[in-house]
Amino acid sequence: METVSKLDLKEKLKEVFGYGQFRGAQQEIIKSILGEKNTFVIMPTGAGKSLCYQLPAIVSPGSAIVISPLIALMKNQVDQLNALGINAQFLNSTLTKGEITRVKKDVLNGEVKLLYVAPESLTKESNVDFLKKAQISFVAIDEAHCISEWGHDFRPEYRKIRQIIDNLGNLPIIALTATATPKVQQDIQRNLQMEDASVFKSSFNRPNLYYEVRPKIHVKKQLIKYLKNKKGESGIIYCLSRKKVEEIYEFLKVNDIKALPYHAGLDSSVRMRNQDAFLNEDADIIVATIAFGMGIDKPDVRCVIHYDAPKSLEGYYQETGRAGRDGLNADCIMFYSPNDIQKLEKFNKDKPVTERDNARHLLQEMMDYATSGVCRRRQLLHYFGEKMDKDGGFNDNTDQPTPKFDATEHVSWVLKAVAQTGARFHISHISDILMGKETDYVKSYDHNKLDVFAKGSHKDAAYWRSVIRQILLYNFLEKDIDNFGVVKVAQKGHDFLASPYKVMLSEDHDYSKVTTEEEDDREMGNTVNTKAYDPVLFEMLKNLRRKVAKEKGFPPYVIFQDPSLEEIATTYPTTKEELAQINGVGRGKVEKFGRQFIELIIKYVKENEIETASDVVVKSAVNKSKIKIYIIQQIDRKVDLEEIAEAKNVKLADIISEIEHICYSGTRLNLDYYIDQILEEDRQDDIYDYFMEAETDHIGTALSELDEEYSEDELRLMRVKFLSEVAN
Repeated sequence: METVSKLDLKEKLKEVFGYGQFRGAQQEIIKSILGEKNTFVIMPTGAGKSLCYQLPAIVSPGSAIVISPLIALMKNQVDQLNALGINAQFLNSTLTKGEITRVKKDVLNGEVKLLYVAPESLTKESNVDFLKKAQISFVAIDEAHCISEWGHDFRPEYRKIRQIIDNLGNLPIIALTATATPKVQQDIQRNLQMEDASVFKSSFNRPNLYYEVRPKIHVKKQLIKYLKNKKGESGIIYCLSRKKVEEIYEFLKVNDIKALPYHAGLDSSVRMRNQDAFLNEDADIIVATIAFGMGIDKPDVRCVIHYDAPKSLEGYYQETGRAGRDGLNADCIMFYSPNDIQKLEKFNKDKPVTERDNARHLLQEMMDYATSGVCRRRQLLHYFGEKMDKDGGFNDNTDQPTPKFDATEHVSWVLKAVAQTGARFHISHISDILMGKETDYVKSYDHNKLDVFAKGSHKDAAYWRSVIRQILLYNFLEKDIDNFGVVKVAQKGHDFLASPYKVMLSEDHDYSKVTTEEEDDREMGNTVNTKAYDPVLFEMLKNLRRKVAKEKGFPPYVIFQDPSLEEIATTYPTTKEELAQINGVGRGKVEKFGRQFIELIIKYVKENEIETASDVVVKSAVNKSKIKIYIIQQIDRKVDLEEIAEAKNVKLADIISEIEHICYSGTRLNLDYYIDQILEEDRQDDIYDYFMEAETDHIGTALSELDEEYSEDELRLMRVKFLSEVAN
């Protein structure tokens, strides 16, 4: 490799990347790998990790291998490097045989400076044989936390990397990660056999990111209200499943948010197209699965929202790290429900025992972070082994702190329990002792005979976990890196026991009140709480309805029915689009009658300083049932209703009910072909005239007033005809 003394790294930095200065320890890291030293880089997302291997690859003879688990990130980085005039290629499952042959040829000819390889591709014998023939400058292992079973994204293929590199020769390694606890750092170095590596660790603090955890209460409504205030800004929403990604994407789309989905179930060409649309600002929001890892390097992401809780704090930190890479303020919001944790625990039940236990520990840390009332930034940094002397601000717990309580005596009990058990046990064991639980484990060590046993029996396990967690954060206790979950008394703790002083701790958040998906859907529009309508506006709307009906020569119910007026008086729609979303309105009625109603609502809202529909109304993504779509198609084809009922194996009355629902949602249906078969023209006219003069469209009233000359089905179908022609 070319020696550092012959290189003007700053000049190359400016020439290729356009930067005048290195950031942080970048220059020292680059010199380390150019000096053929194994190098370990722990640097938060957005701090410039990629440059640490890209620049040395450019100035070194041959090709650098970059091992990356994210196909999307490979494409993103290769595109960026190619745009800078650097020949970078990738080798993964998305390429055809012909493309693979071309890439290998270019590498063997010495034309490629960086070759991105998925770990799965690296394990293929044909690829290893090919790399043995190539001139390799060094190996960069990106997302190195995947090596560790204690990491958030463990991949068994990563454990084989050292063995494969040994087959390629004595090559220097640079391992890089944005998320590594002290335990994970240790595991990475041991597995890669690079305990002697030069280690460069940057601060995990991202001062421009605002951390917030919100209870999952009517989350879709919260989501729309937030995003409408961020219109035109880039954001990422993470969901737990592909199904949820698609649901939220559809939901955002119907609420006029420029969003696209991104998950492993999509065709790779669709994924790439959606990613490019997001990067090119043709879409504002990307909705993605947590598991899939997007690998999007976009500097101006203004918000990262976790619709569901992530599987670990490492994953959470990495995903929130995609926000605010340009240094400007960005929001990191997590919607939290204990139900999310329960779902994730169920996913882990079929894993091997060790893997399941590890996953459970990681989930517990995630739950602790979400529920804790302590400064979020302080918690995150502590998790990654970085201490803060005081709270870091710019997060919800610092802006709106939870109440404090005097925990002096309880802190003393915890420290004594840890000390008296020899600092060899997990947090759960310490809380069992304090609660006086005579488990087999407690009794086997005679810990039920300690003087602190059962001292805290009046408190539950959640309380003691919170106390232990907080005094860990405040350095009374410290973690044992070699023994995951084990705590020991720190010097500050010994000092406290020798000379106690008052310690105030924060109460945890209570997330017992959350809403289910079904409750959210009911709350926002599929079923509106009509008791909550504004009675003053409702009366004004009724008066206007009467006036418009008189002008048009129609009964008032033809304009809007009472349930629609109640919903309007609940949600205050001030645009045609918002009014069209009201149940029983639809686009047709908006165009015919909507203008005067919207003008009235706008004036009323302004005079009374009311929060408008654009803030509070959430349109639910209408899921037309298959039978509704089928009925509309069959009516368009003029198929008899009896045939439709027979095809679907339902009663005719049920088909008519579905037709009524379709009509009330604003869809115009032409049933003349069928009605003409069952009713003579003059009888049709009689019913039509009746509905034109009636005060109500109630079928029971119609049967009574028309002296039961007509069947219920005939009246119902004529009502659909009447409303389709007059109202829709």
